[in-house]
Amino acid sequence: MAVMTEHVEHGFGPVWDAESRVLVLGSMPSPKSREASFYYMHPRNRFWPVMAAVFADPADPEDAPGDTPDSRRAFALRHGIALWDVIAECDIDGASDASIANAVPNDPVPLIRGSRIALVATTGAKATQLYRRLCTPLLEQAGLSVPHMGLPSTSPANAAMSLDRLIAAYREVLTPTGR
Repeated sequence: MAVMTEHVEHGFGPVWDAESRVLVLGSMPSPKSREASFYYMHPRNRFWPVMAAVFADPADPEDAPGDTPDSRRAFALRHGIALWDVIAECDIDGASDASIANAVPNDPVPLIRGSRIALVATTGAKATQLYRRLCTPLLEQAGLSVPHMGLPSTSPANAAMSLDRLIAAYREVLTPTGR
């Protein structure tokens, strides 16, 4: 079966503000996310359930990501999370990270300089690989040194990793106390 790649552009900007403390980078938005112009919008992607488990205040029923881009944006910013992707444009077959070719990076330098970002976390092996190859040199050229941690993918393609294991992995990296 032949791989049917298409050239795609990211299509929407980062979620961040001056108070952002952690930058979470995926590889490239899925077709569903590009269609919605927001991050992790495939209904089976587990990113937002993981974020809710890690950050939501159980005493506040209103502190939830919700289902819309606006509610998810507000949730991320309320918890100091910036969202973006490593890649600005690439050739890709659907949502298959394995098919990514000719990747052009997004430049994280302006976000890091304009915020309190003290950690970059990448979601999935491909995002981690591309971040190290494409974005780390941009940070080094700008004289920036920000710790980086790779996290497992929340994609439905990573079915081997249970939701509980994803939550534990994200909690360990994204919360100072691992609470």
